[in-house]
Amino acid sequence: MSRSRALRSYLVARLLLAPLMIWTVTTAVFLLMRATPGDPIDAILGPKAPAAQKLAIRSQLGLDQPLWHQYTNYMKDLLNFDLGTSLSSRGEPVWNIIQQHFPATLELALCSLTVAFVLGVTVGIISASKPDTSYDFWGRIFGIGTYALPMFWVGMLFKLFFAVQLGWFPDSTRFSTRLSAPQGPTSLYTVDSLLAGDFQSFGVAIYHLALPSLTLGIFLSGIFERIVRVNLKQSLTADYVEAARARGIPEWRILVFHALRNALIPVITVLGLTISAMMGGSVLTEVTFSWPGLGNRLYDAISLRDYPTVQGIIVFVSVITVMSSIVIDIVNAYVDPRIRY
Repeated sequence: MSRSRALRSYLVARLLLAPLMIWTVTTAVFLLMRATPGDPIDAILGPKAPAAQKLAIRSQLGLDQPLWHQYTNYMKDLLNFDLGTSLSSRGEPVWNIIQQHFPATLELALCSLTVAFVLGVTVGIISASKPDTSYDFWGRIFGIGTYALPMFWVGMLFKLFFAVQLGWFPDSTRFSTRLSAPQGPTSLYTVDSLLAGDFQSFGVAIYHLALPSLTLGIFLSGIFERIVRVNLKQSLTADYVEAARARGIPEWRILVFHALRNALIPVITVLGLTISAMMGGSVLTEVTFSWPGLGNRLYDAISLRDYPTVQGIIVFVSVITVMSSIVIDIVNAYVDPRIRY
């Protein structure tokens, strides 16, 4: 079988398995939300509300039906791309909640990924190019330590030190309350302000993004550092690198144009894992910095036992993660001709 046919067969298989993976996640979340302690009716009306009113709301929302009936209705709605309505936002459609909060999460994720990639690759290059030195030692400590530290703890320390004590950054919110937020087609403040030529708003948006994205980016940079360090050290001892040295090519050209190009190929694969880790880390980061994204909204929905909102956000994130994984595999196959599916 040719390489292109093998890739097409792999892509078809992954696309066929994608609904199964999303269904598994959806079912698990549906069951876990109902197995955890707490009553969404109490979250809506309060524990001291009259029993008759609670029963009426429970019947109206269909929560008095058997579990299998609730699950069947939910799956029917999901097949029609209906994520339901929020229990805690006065019947607001979950799709509206996702549209309102996802741009903030996407903007934070893109900035954090940039910080993670630049910082992790830089430290990995320095560590691999100077093996068995103090640079290599501290590079390994950086790679292990940044990924092992608890995200919520690092976020609180950064917020306490840089925002509260030093006052270098704002401690919460996505944009200054004294200015009008940029309006545009993307709902990304940095992009929309640039499209409008409003550099003041762009600076304000970056200023508010800096601390949350640095926190999440530093946490994820350890992944890139470890991958780049290991693969670059292997590339620097390969035969083609030795041949390049024998031809008198400067060491920096060998590092940048020969060894590093091959060492960065596995980073593409790691991007898929980083997206999943970023979604988990964004919840803690957004809650810590009061960032108005999907992670913060998901945390509130879990606290209020808002079943439709939790399920809708998880399904949305699952689809993004699964599709990102498929795209990464395809790009990887085209970038690295050695890969066979």
